[in-house]
Order: sequence, then C-alpha cells, then structure tokens
Amino acid sequence: MVCAPLDPDSLDARALIAELDAALAAICGDSGAGSFDPADVRGPGSVFLVARDAQGSAVGCGALRPLAPGVAELKRMYARPGSGAGPCLLAALEAQAAAFGYRELWLSTRRVNLRALGFYERGAYAPIAAYGQYAGRAESACLGKRLD
Repeated sequence: MVCAPLDPDSLDARALIAELDAALAAICGDSGAGSFDPADVRGPGSVFLVARDAQGSAVGCGALRPLAPGVAELKRMYARPGSGAGPCLLAALEAQAAAFGYRELWLSTRRVNLRALGFYERGAYAPIAAYGQYAGRAESACLGKRLD
C-alpha cells in the first residue's frame, strides 16, 4: 500500500469521495459532503492523500487541514472495505501532520458510525470537546490525538 498526495478534484479522488459520500449517507442519512471544501486541503499545512494497492488502484483517501495553532483536522477519511487502506492512510496522515509541525489531530464523525469510532479508538484517538461547527450537535463525536 502506498499513500501519496493527489489533488482532491482528480478522477481517482472524486471516485473515492463519491464512495465515501454514499457509505456515509447509508450509515448516517447524510453524506457529510457539505463539511468538505477541496480548497481547504490545497494550502499550506494541508494535504489530500490517496492510498493505492499493489496494482496501483486507488482504494482510500484522507485529508488534513489546518484548524487551530498546532492542530490539524482529519477530513474525508475513507478506505474501500476489505482494502486494508485505513491504517496506512491514518499513519501517513499522522506522519504528514507531524512533518507540518502539528501537535494534535482532531476529527468529527457521527456517533452512529460505529465502524469509524472503532477504527479511531484502535488508533488511540480519544473523545475531545466538540469544536467549530460540531459544537452543540449531539450526533457528532469529536475525537483527538496528541502527536508527541
């Protein structure tokens, strides 16, 4: 598995984001597409990564964007079921965040998304106070991890 930067408007990225949108809509009733702007992951301190399998097929994606001093937000994390791309993507995003100088990573997912909650728990993410647009939203689970 190889994870490398790619423009979020590329064909492979768009296909993966469409799969993510469909999966989230089925789980949560909302694709979450409204909380992602590709421009947010094109500037300094941000990146959009795509995971490719041994055959070169795009099988997962994830992004970082600056959120607050020392803090980046994980966005649009998706691994095609059965691909094994999730751990590779998360490790690559954490390494990139550290290289950018971030000390923490934050994210939000829906409480009903048990698969995502379990994945992040296995990655040592813990509950944090709701932030930004997620504050006051009971359906949102905000998680964070220190990168030291």
